[in-house]
Amino acid sequence: MKILKIAGISNSLQNTISKELGISKILAQVLINRKILTVNDAQKFLKAAVGHLLDPYSFSDMSKAVHLIKGAAAKKEKVMIFGDYDADGITSVALLKDMFLRLGTEALHYLPHRIKEGYGLNKNALDFAKQKNIKVLITVDCGISNHEEIKEFKRCGIEVIVTDHHEPLDEALPKDTIIINPKLKGSGYKYRDLAGVGVAYKVACAVCGSMLLTDLDLVCLGTIADSAPLTGENRVIAKEGLSRLPQTKRLGLQMLIDSAGITNKKFNSTSISFILAPRINASGRMDSPQASLDLLLSQEQDEAARLAKVLEGYNRQRQKVESRILEEAQDIIGREVNFKEHKVIVIAGENWHQGVLGIVASKIADKFYRPAIVVSLQEGLCKGSARSIESFHILDALLNCKESLDSFGGHSHAAGLLIHRDNIEGFRHNINRLAHQNLTVEDLLPNLDIDMELNLSDLSERVALELEFLEPFGKGNPEPLFYTRNLKLKTEPQVLGRGALKFCLTDGDIIFTAIGFKMSHLKDSIKMADNFDLVYTLKMDTWGGQDSIILEAKDIILRG
Repeated sequence: MKILKIAGISNSLQNTISKELGISKILAQVLINRKILTVNDAQKFLKAAVGHLLDPYSFSDMSKAVHLIKGAAAKKEKVMIFGDYDADGITSVALLKDMFLRLGTEALHYLPHRIKEGYGLNKNALDFAKQKNIKVLITVDCGISNHEEIKEFKRCGIEVIVTDHHEPLDEALPKDTIIINPKLKGSGYKYRDLAGVGVAYKVACAVCGSMLLTDLDLVCLGTIADSAPLTGENRVIAKEGLSRLPQTKRLGLQMLIDSAGITNKKFNSTSISFILAPRINASGRMDSPQASLDLLLSQEQDEAARLAKVLEGYNRQRQKVESRILEEAQDIIGREVNFKEHKVIVIAGENWHQGVLGIVASKIADKFYRPAIVVSLQEGLCKGSARSIESFHILDALLNCKESLDSFGGHSHAAGLLIHRDNIEGFRHNINRLAHQNLTVEDLLPNLDIDMELNLSDLSERVALELEFLEPFGKGNPEPLFYTRNLKLKTEPQVLGRGALKFCLTDGDIIFTAIGFKMSHLKDSIKMADNFDLVYTLKMDTWGGQDSIILEAKDIILRG
């Protein structure tokens, strides 16, 4: 069961935006639903461009960071960039290594091994820095929670710049640490949702004194891969980056696009989320992230082609491991989870591969629509990944259960944690007690946020084409959903490949074609229903060179 939430109509504002911008009332209402409430903001959203990017010097510590970076480069001091092992962290490291090359010097880097070292700064990185006589450390996509580790670097005479986008926890970093993080109180920055690579990009722009437009392909890749909201600056980054990706000058990305089989295709956020990002993430999930970084930095075509194949192999391996663990996890849920008692699913398995815990947690959260925490049982400390639903702030929940945890960090709806095996049962009890206090029955039902209820007569090619101005879609800017009641089948439904159901529908006067992916099981039910309501997105179908409207079904509500 899903809860349909149909947005209220703002007739006056809708008419104003529609008239002033010469757009349909449908597009105007969709903008209003996304909290875009003025003509100026609507125009800015629809025509998102690089000129809308904020000044990187808005960060209160940016001048200090630039001074330290340029000084180190001028004196040829050794600099180390420390990143995370995911696509956001890897693209951030690649971006800053290129920045130092523009300054005429080369920076060393350190990417931790997910399984052997875990997330964030560690002793191995400190030993490496001391061995290489590093004078300046720059963290990317991490560091905001590494209080003790940063103190150790500073004790060794190493200056530290933290660039991060994760939520700061209670404890403050050393006072003389330079911090570039839009979520930090007093950061001075007006947009808080940059990905880690977006923060690194701001540093690179400030240091180089230009907007570095050719790097937006990389910034877009890391931003979408990290599921950052595609609002504000991220919308500009995603839109501009996606337009540049097909013509990217980076050999590694060219080879990855080619090996993934998407050359000469239109790029959208899905191209990254489900095709490119999993391949870049795969090396860090299954082994070292170094292969992905090498690919992004590659200057030779043969090497780039070889590395793209390496990532394809890692990705296939990841898919197999993920499928096995997901199957085991679902067996455990079937045996051990009481959905009346467990509003948060906490499950653990012996030696589950730590590289896929986040994906498994995400799929479980999606399937059962409740927060999910998946733990790999090890001797001593066990690693876990958490994914949540809209109404449950998982990082706040972990903070309230911190007595059970060794460490944790992340965002409102995705987090990582370390926990001793003996503490798991108590943690499960505590976080569920918290969930029972904060989550209602309705919170545990998935929502479909409907932009407008329409008649078939409201639909046109003009509207379908207009809605494309809202792209790229993603978190914070979902694809518009519409709702139409009292429809009937016009033709026999067809089952297509991969469980798709294609059918013609009518309101008695107008006929449209609809397709529902993974809806083939509804074929007989929809034939037997007197009528049905449809939740759908509106698209232009260009199959066979004939442009026509198609309704992509997201839910079918059967009547009678």
